[in-house]
Amino acid sequence: MSPSKIPGLVLQSSSNHRSIPVIGLGTASDDPGSDATKLAVIEAIKQGYRHFDTAYVYGSEKALGEGIAEALRLGLVGSRDELFITSKLWCTDTHADCVLPALRTSLRNLQLEYLDLYLIHCPISAKHRKLFPDDGKVTEFDFLIKKDDVVPLDLQGVWRALEDAQNLGLTKSIGVSNFSRKKLENLLSFASIPPSVNQVELNPSWQQKSLREYCKSKGIIITAYSPLGAKGSSWGTNNVMDNQLLKEVAELHGKSVAQVSLRWLYEQGVSFVVKSYNKERLKQNLEIFDWSLTENDYEKISQVKQERNMNGPTEVPIEDLWDGET
Repeated sequence: MSPSKIPGLVLQSSSNHRSIPVIGLGTASDDPGSDATKLAVIEAIKQGYRHFDTAYVYGSEKALGEGIAEALRLGLVGSRDELFITSKLWCTDTHADCVLPALRTSLRNLQLEYLDLYLIHCPISAKHRKLFPDDGKVTEFDFLIKKDDVVPLDLQGVWRALEDAQNLGLTKSIGVSNFSRKKLENLLSFASIPPSVNQVELNPSWQQKSLREYCKSKGIIITAYSPLGAKGSSWGTNNVMDNQLLKEVAELHGKSVAQVSLRWLYEQGVSFVVKSYNKERLKQNLEIFDWSLTENDYEKISQVKQERNMNGPTEVPIEDLWDGET
C-alpha cells in the first residue's frame, strides 16, 4: 500500500504540526533482541508502513534503529523525515533530571537525531536503576516495579523537562501513555505544551468511550495499544480475536476479526499500533480503508463484553493507576 494512502491525524501540539499515521507497527515483543524485529521493520516499510512504536523498556529500540538504517540504505524510504517514530520514558527514568539523558539514550539506540513523539510511559515513578546490560543484549522485558521501589511522581518537573526536549528539537511532539482523565486534567492545569497523544489500551473489548470523548475535547489524539488484544503474547488476551460477535461482523463483510477491529478503531478517529511480524498479516492490517462498518455492526460491537487487560507494571493497586475509570 502506498504510504500516501494511509490517513494521518494532525498533532495539535507538535512543533511542526506533524501528522501521525493512523496505523503503525508496534515492537513490544517477548523476544525484543531478535533479528525478527529488524526484518519486520524492513518488510513493513516495503509495504507502506511509516509509523513505528517502541519504548526503552521494550528493549527493541536498537533493532528498530537497525531496520530503519537498512531501509534507508536500500532506498526503501527516501529520508528519515518520511518516518514517524515514537519511544517512551520508562518509570525508572520518570524524574526531572533523568528525562533528557534517557531520551538521548533512546536516540543513540535508534541511531536517530530526533523522535517524532516521546511519551511518559506510565504515570508512575520508580527508583532510578539500570534495566539492560552494557552490551545491549536484551532477552526479556523488565516491566515489574516492586511496591517498595515506587516513589512520588514529580509530574510537573518531568513535564517541564519534556517540554525542554521538544524545544531543543530532540522530539517533535510529547505526550503520555496510560493516563486517566483525572491525570490528564492535572497535567493540563500546568502544561505550557499540552500532550499531543495519550497512548492507552483500546479495542472492541475495552472501548474507553469516556476517555475518548475527553481527549477529543482537549485536542489530544489517542493511540491504541493492544488494538487486537495482543493475543499470543505473555500479556495478551483472546477477548478480541475469539469474540463471537466480532466474528459475525467479520463474516458479513468477508473480512477478518482483526480487520473489523482495526476498522472500528479507525472510525473512532484514533491511531493504533499493531504488533505483527507476519508478512501476510502486515498486509491485511492495511486493508481497512476502502469499506465501512454499518449501524448493525456498531450495535453488535457495543455488546462486546468490556474488560481491561492492562493492569499496570507495578504492585500498586490498579485503582491508583486508573483512578477508578471503567
